[in-house]
Amino acid sequence: MLNLLMQALVVAAVALVAVVAVVIVRTVRFRLEPVGGSPVAPASPFPVDVEAVAAHLADALRIPTVSLHDRDAADRPAFERFVAFLEATYPALHQKLVRERVGRGALLYRWEGRDPALPPVVLMAHYDVVPVQPGTEADWKQPPFSGARADGFVWGRGALDDKVSVIALCEAVERLASAGEIPDRTLYLAFGDDEEVGGHDGASQIARLLAERGVAPELVLDEGAMVVQPGMVPGVDRPVAQIGIAEKGYLSLELAVDATGGHSSTPPPHSAVGILALAISALEREQMPLALRGAARQMLLAVGPAQALTSRIALANLWLTESLVARAVSGAPTGNALVRTTTAATMFEGSPKDNVLPIRARAVVNFRILTGDTVEGVKEHVRRVVDDPRVTISAYGPLAFEATPVADTSSWSYRTLRHTVLEVFPDALVMPILCTSGTDSRYFLPHAASVLRFTPIVVGAGDVGRFHGTDERIAEADLGRAVDFYSRLIRNTTGPAAR
Repeated sequence: MLNLLMQALVVAAVALVAVVAVVIVRTVRFRLEPVGGSPVAPASPFPVDVEAVAAHLADALRIPTVSLHDRDAADRPAFERFVAFLEATYPALHQKLVRERVGRGALLYRWEGRDPALPPVVLMAHYDVVPVQPGTEADWKQPPFSGARADGFVWGRGALDDKVSVIALCEAVERLASAGEIPDRTLYLAFGDDEEVGGHDGASQIARLLAERGVAPELVLDEGAMVVQPGMVPGVDRPVAQIGIAEKGYLSLELAVDATGGHSSTPPPHSAVGILALAISALEREQMPLALRGAARQMLLAVGPAQALTSRIALANLWLTESLVARAVSGAPTGNALVRTTTAATMFEGSPKDNVLPIRARAVVNFRILTGDTVEGVKEHVRRVVDDPRVTISAYGPLAFEATPVADTSSWSYRTLRHTVLEVFPDALVMPILCTSGTDSRYFLPHAASVLRFTPIVVGAGDVGRFHGTDERIAEADLGRAVDFYSRLIRNTTGPAAR
């Protein structure tokens, strides 16, 4: 008996030593490796008239192209003014490229390439913006549709999301077309007019139109990720250029409870609101399971070697530590969004009066679906967790889609995009990421070889709340770099070297 015990202890000790040795070796070998290519020499910037670009963006921001879920209630003349503004501001673009109107106001430009055998490139942006929340207009340092230029910034709704991309793309094409350049590979510009309400009339129709014509893009590039300032990615003391290689899916469900109502002086044990609150509480308590996979896993592996020793050991040895890492990452809202399908109760309504029991109470819960989970799987999770026949569960709104596939970081498209990023942002660490919000690029997934997401601007921690929020603005210095970036990207993807 004693001998067997000793043998077991020896085996356990050997196994422990082996595990420790593997952990040490993997940690030592865990270094910052370029994802998608080798080091890139910085390039001299293209000359850009930043003053002119800033003035054009300011003019664009003054046109209130606000998207509403009720398309008929939107200010359609404003959208027409924006289209006319582009035509007047960028004459060479409109002379050399063919423009089509798609849907109500989406724009598709085609710059015909010399070689029809080369698959084209599609560069996307959208010119619609979200409304300013009523009652918050006075909170802005500059009026939200003023296009004011102050303190080195251009201010206004759309400065970050996403008129900056529209203007920078047009500026880049204008300067290249004016210089007489003709691409080898056909280039498409796809500008949506309803991205903020799902893109059903704009990008969706553009993607369908190109597919019907047999157009299969080599690369589709949309918004969704940016360059973040040093320190925003833990452990990294330099800028991080994030390239979105996937995005989460989307689903909203309505939970409703019907009751007899009545006077609040004689309430039942649980009102309709109370029953609904229990359901919401159960969903918040029992979240979708943690999972470290897909783009989020690649993101952590890319940034892992820059972390402190303890974190580096954990990330270098996910075969052993995966569940612990996922749990640690989920401790912050931004991290939690990377490692699970998130649950967010966003709308709740009941009685219109404080002394009246509600006849009907309803809530809406929004889910952002992680790679590997599905729309149907989320619905089943909700039915199981709520488990109350008094609560009806139904789809809310027209928008529901699965998480996207993960783009290949070894592809020509990713490598070329990374190369261009480092030409313009030479100090940046380039890493793939999971986009936790949706973009119009998903409509192109069935027909494109590679779909990526990147906007060439630098944002700091204080800028995060400006997206769809108060005091949206863009630094004028960023505008020059954005035009420089798109000029280089067009040359790198459609010029002779891109063959």
